[in-house]
Parts: sequence; C-alpha cells; structure tokens
Amino acid sequence: MTIYFDMDGTIADFYGVDGWLDYLIAGDATPYRVAKPLINLNSLARILNRLQNEGYKIGIISWLSKNGTPDYNKEVTVTKEKWLKKHLRSVNWDVIHIVEYGTPKYIFATENDILFDDELKNRQDWIGTAFDVDRIIETLKGI
Repeated sequence: MTIYFDMDGTIADFYGVDGWLDYLIAGDATPYRVAKPLINLNSLARILNRLQNEGYKIGIISWLSKNGTPDYNKEVTVTKEKWLKKHLRSVNWDVIHIVEYGTPKYIFATENDILFDDELKNRQDWIGTAFDVDRIIETLKGI
C-alpha cells in the first residue's frame, strides 16, 4: 500500500504565492521554490516515517505546469524535488511521480493506495481511497 500526496495546494501553498499565474506564464519556476508549507511538516514527517516503519510506502504524484515547455518542465521537476528535500528532508520517498499536467493520477494507483489531493476530480477518479486536504495529519494518525 502506498500513501500518495499531491504537492501544489495540498502540502505546498503554491496558490498562495503572489502572482503565481504570471510566473507560470513567464516560464518562471519561482512559485514552486518559494511556496510555504500548508501543514505542519515536522508532524507530517514523523507520521510518514512511522508509517514507513510499519510497511507503508510513501509517494508524491504532482502535476507539472499546464503548457510547460520541456525545459521548463525539467526545471519545475527539479524545483519540486528540492522543495521536498528542503521541507521534508527526513522522509525517504519510495516513489515520486511529477507528471504532465492533467495526467490521470489513478494510473499510478492500486485499490489499496491512498491519495491526499486538493483536486476533486483526482479524488473522485482515484482507484483506492482519496482524501481532501482538510485533515491530513488527523487522517494519517488514524492509519
């Protein structure tokens, strides 16, 4: 069983970065780099490490920017991976999927997998169990 997290709008406050859309249109990855955490990442890291010790896998499924060029997509991928290393450095991710915008996230799922995602359609289409982002820490504590 893998517990997956979206990044933008789920654990990273990408949409809270002033001018995020203008940055994207300009091909600037700044919002992905400077986004603040949306939840207490120290608590999240402790819980994820406990769950991994219990046999769960931990992963990321996050979209690239809509209409991104190949070079921009590479930059965004590296920037997202650096964000994870900076903010969740104690987490050893089992899998990280940073994929083209709009890629159905369920293609990475099995019926036992869990997804935390702010996008309703991703949660509705998910094969396993999907949760909104309102109570990530509380939900994980119950696993």
